This record gives sequence, C-alpha cells and structure tokens, in this order.
Amino acid sequence: MSLKIYNTLSRTKEDFKTLEPGKVRMYVCGPTVYAEAHIGHAMSALVFDIVRRYLEYSGYDVNFVMNFTDVDDKIINKANELGRDPYELADQYIRQYKANLDALNIKPATKNPRATEDMPQIIEMISQLIQSGSAYEVDGDVYYDVESKPDYGKLSGRRLETMNAGARIQVDERKAHPMDFALWKTAKPGEPAWDSPWGKGRPGWHIECSAMNMAHLGEQIDIHGGGNDLIFPHHENEIAQTEALTHKPFATYWMHNGMLGLKSEKMSKSLGNMITIDDFLSEHAGDVMRLWVLNGSYRSPLTYSEEVIEQTEQAYRRLLNAKKPAQAGAAGLPEEKSAALKAAAEQARQAFRESMDDDFNTSAAMAAIFELTRNLNQARSEGATEAQILPAREAFDELTSVLGLQLEEQTSSGNAADPFIDLLVSLRRDLRAEKNWALSDKLRDELKALGVILEDNKDGTTWTWEQG
Repeated sequence: MSLKIYNTLSRTKEDFKTLEPGKVRMYVCGPTVYAEAHIGHAMSALVFDIVRRYLEYSGYDVNFVMNFTDVDDKIINKANELGRDPYELADQYIRQYKANLDALNIKPATKNPRATEDMPQIIEMISQLIQSGSAYEVDGDVYYDVESKPDYGKLSGRRLETMNAGARIQVDERKAHPMDFALWKTAKPGEPAWDSPWGKGRPGWHIECSAMNMAHLGEQIDIHGGGNDLIFPHHENEIAQTEALTHKPFATYWMHNGMLGLKSEKMSKSLGNMITIDDFLSEHAGDVMRLWVLNGSYRSPLTYSEEVIEQTEQAYRRLLNAKKPAQAGAAGLPEEKSAALKAAAEQARQAFRESMDDDFNTSAAMAAIFELTRNLNQARSEGATEAQILPAREAFDELTSVLGLQLEEQTSSGNAADPFIDLLVSLRRDLRAEKNWALSDKLRDELKALGVILEDNKDGTTWTWEQG
C-alpha cells in the first residue's frame, strides 16, 4: 500500500507523489507571536512533526519550513499595552515557543523564517503582483484583486459572488471588490514600518507566508499544512497571490488539522480558557500530550479534559512497562510462545505501516503498538528471558520512535528496586489467584504509597513508577 494523504483542495485521499523524487518540500504556518503558546499550538505542531517523522521513516528527505509571524496588529497592540518594543516582545515569545517545542520532542525545522527578516522578498513579490495586474495601490495601501483570479475560492469551496465581506472584513470603499485583501498597509504613527515603493508601511499577513514560501522552498511545494481555521481566508489568499505570479499549482497537498476544544467549547483567549504549553508540562510529561494527539485523528477536533488526560496517563504507563527488562531469574518461554512473540513484532510493524499509509491514521497505528505492548508485558509476566523479549522490544522502540515518543526510563532511585517490585507484584498475583483480596489490596496500597502504580488487566498486572 502506498501513502495516501487527504487533500483539502480535492477533498479526497490521494496517492502521495512528490515534485522531486525522494524529496519533500513542506511548509507549515507557525504562530503569530504575541502571547505564550497554548496547547492548541502544540497540537498542530505535534501533528506535523508526526507527519514529517513518518515521511523521513519512509525514506524521504524532508525540507521542513515553519514560519513565525513577527509583525502583526496583535503583536503591535500587545506591545503597546505592555509598553514594550514589538520586536523584543516577538523575539521573547519565539524563544519561549522554541523551548516548548524542544520539551515536546518536536524536531527543529529546517528553517524558521520570520516576516521581518524576509521584508525585501515580500516587497518584491508585491511589486510583481502590481506589475502583473493582480494588485493595485491606493493611497500607499496595496490590495490584491480577487477578481483577477477566476478560481479564487477553490480551496475553501466558496464562490466569490456569494462571499459576505462584511462578516469578516471591514468594507473599504477604496477597494475594487469588498473581498480584495491588503498586501501592504500604510504606516501608522508609532508602528514598525519599512520603506517601500508605496511609502513607509508593513505587509499584510497573507503575503508574508507566500513570500517566505517562495524564498525558502521555491515556486512549488509538496505539502502545505496548518489548522483548518486557516483554510479561509489565509490559505485561500496564499494560493491566489502565489499562483498569480507562477501560473503553477502552489502546493500539491493541503493538510489541515482539526481544532482543539475544552470539553464542549472552543479554546480561545476571548473566553479566558487558554491552557499554555508550560501549564501542561508542569503537570505532565511531554509524551502524554503527544500520545493524546496520536490517539485521535489529525483532521478531527480534539477535546481536552482532565478525564481524557488521565486516561492518556494510564496508556502512557502501559507503554513505559513495555520497556522493562525481563524479570530477574526468568526461566524463559516455551519455543512456540517465543516464536509467537517474534511474529507479533513483525505483525505490529506491518499494521503500523498500513495505518500510517492511510492518511497518517495514528490511532490505528497506536492500536498496533498497544497490541505489541500487551504481548510484551504478557511475555515478561510469563517468564520470558531478555533474549526472547529483545525482537519485540526492538520493534516497539522503532515504532514509538517514528511517532516521536521518548518513553524515557525513570531516573528515580527506584530503578535499583525494580527486581524487588517485580517479586512483590508476582506475590500479589498469587494472592489474587487464591482470591485473597484483602491482602492483595493491602499490598497494592502499600506499593502505591511507595510511588508504584499497578494496573490490572486481562493479561495480568503491570506496574510503573509514579510520574512527578
């Protein structure tokens, strides 16, 4: 099975074919840096990190570009509120966001362009759009002429004649069409501004991404990613601007992740219900957030709740158990069971690839990994030796690494006590077999007090050290 990707442009799953054999040019819209990054930013960053990692696992050389919007109305307004320099404020949040990404084990981008650093390319692109007849200047402002692009609206499925400009955009009587959007804005007093052929000003949001794409990836790219809230107008306008100059398809595949909500409502600054990445990481391992994203579908909404995170924590502990060595003095499995464990490893690899090739179906891929986890934990409890466990654990490490899960062994001093914990868990298993529930529960509670978490399932009992 070849890799298939759902393309927002065609609204179908398509076979993945790159512009250049073996190479992927991929652009993902990064944040507008005017506040601390929240878990919605993390969700999108994790989605495309997983996509990138799987493409690399599949043998592709990925040129991954993620921008920072570091000049924008929101940044300027926030800086004015705080009495801060907007450049310094943006730089602070960029550094903080990069630290967040590192804490979540998100691979650094090949390039992180900033709008302020690519201003010559932005101004040049606007000039070319004016020369081509796709844009016009009015009193120092420059607008894109949406009627110059007959297929404007093809990504979002909107028709120009039915778009309600007043719903999202303040109508400007100077514009030829209400949906014409700003490429360049005349400077206001006290705002950051750059010299241009149309006077001092700054770029509009949409032209920034188009110019940065062109500057760092070329006229055409393989994948353009971002949240589905960017489909219109941002990505629609990127297409219009870029294709007006190149007369070529801008991106072959448009990928969009679903939005994040808190239980039944959307997370937003206006509602005051934002959870920052730092807030989350102060209470949970970065792997827990990644696993939470992996257990869903990237195109679907993702709901945050304490209950969901607790369930994810439990799943995380099961994965940690899969990395444990064989029990001390393990007698070994019969040959047929040892062979079955080795076969389970190959079955997991196959199921994993089939799932990921189906539009990065991470929930099905994780199901394959959890099945391998179950087999590993069961084999260990039945006395498998380290040599018998090794093939399955190698497959486990390979697949979880592809998804960016670190699953680091605990640095707690309890590591030296692991054999004794194994012994106590084995003793408790015997007590449960004898239906001595009182003593078994007492042993469980005593272990919990020592920071050992037990999880009973149909295949036996697994344990891990409590996080934190």
